[in-house]
Amino acid sequence: MSSKEWSPNKKLLVVFGVFLAAYFIPWGSVRVSGAVNEAFLMLMEYAQQHVLLCLVPAMFIAGAITVFLNQQAVMRYLGPDAYRLTAYGVASVSGAILAVCSCTVLPIFKGIYKKGAGIGPAVAFLYSGPAINILAIVLSAKVFGWKLGLARTIGAVLFSVVIGFLMALIYRKEDKQRSADARLFAKPDEKPARSLGQMIVYMASMIGILVFVNWANSKGGSAVWDAIYGAKYWITGAFGLVLLYTLVKWFTKDDLKEWVVATRDFSLQIMPLLFGGVLIAGFLLGRPGHDALIPSAWIGSVLGGNSIFANFFAALSGALMYFATLTEIPIIQGLLGAGMGQGPALALLLAGPSLSLPSILVISGELGWKKTLTYVGLVVVLSTFAGMLFGAIA
Repeated sequence: MSSKEWSPNKKLLVVFGVFLAAYFIPWGSVRVSGAVNEAFLMLMEYAQQHVLLCLVPAMFIAGAITVFLNQQAVMRYLGPDAYRLTAYGVASVSGAILAVCSCTVLPIFKGIYKKGAGIGPAVAFLYSGPAINILAIVLSAKVFGWKLGLARTIGAVLFSVVIGFLMALIYRKEDKQRSADARLFAKPDEKPARSLGQMIVYMASMIGILVFVNWANSKGGSAVWDAIYGAKYWITGAFGLVLLYTLVKWFTKDDLKEWVVATRDFSLQIMPLLFGGVLIAGFLLGRPGHDALIPSAWIGSVLGGNSIFANFFAALSGALMYFATLTEIPIIQGLLGAGMGQGPALALLLAGPSLSLPSILVISGELGWKKTLTYVGLVVVLSTFAGMLFGAIA
């Protein structure tokens, strides 16, 4: 919610909260002042290592999706009459090209559900959208290491299909009746400005830039991987030339202006939340190996190890917390540095971004509390067991 939408009472509460923090927090104490220092050191590291090469390309991809994605075509593939493998396949991998949080995905979910999408594909999309995206894949592997990054990617895609299928199975009678009464999706009347092939080349060029410019060195772990790392800027440049060609040949000046404006708006939505999340994570938890406000020993006692309680607590708390897109990265980075186990970290990554208390309330208004609590329960339980399994083998 932007500041323009805030009521005077909400603004007053924010001012009052700032006053209380300024009045009661002992800013002069060694621990608090050290935590403030850690917050800005973590923000500095994040800005230097992740913003220019990760966030900036991702913002342009998000802007392109916002402006040029054919929503009617997407809904057609998720409809009740669509081939099941196609519907779940499209829903489960859609998050790989979307950069949305658990609240941003809700209008799209409600739109496709109201227009007749089955509850299975709709819920698969609802989970997959905020659970994983291209930048999250790159950042997770870069910040946490390839094992946790790969586990998050596989888990998010797999969970979207499993949770969607289970929801469709549990509520198959109600969904069948609802689908029978739903209207068919309206097909687009106007011819798209660009062909499907042109859009694939355009999107693939930007995705290629994002992936290869952030290609990490395996430090001898893989000869092929390191060979790509050695040539990553040449590969990135090649994708850049392809992107430049598509922009010159297939887009008008008005198209480019609309794309830039959408990218700007998306950046204004994400960047303040991301930087705020980095500051909060640094203030509370500090960088890996550096204590801040909360001692790492306390975190380790709650989320350390690989017990069922640690994994369940991580999954449940993640389901209630609000993670703006990508803010889970610095927060969990701080938790890992403070002693969090690998299993609970995965449980939090699988449950946190896909759910939040605000999104749960909105989902309940569309699906009802029975279906909503079933969905939340499936996410928490599956995330808990996935975390325990990963913690046992990592």
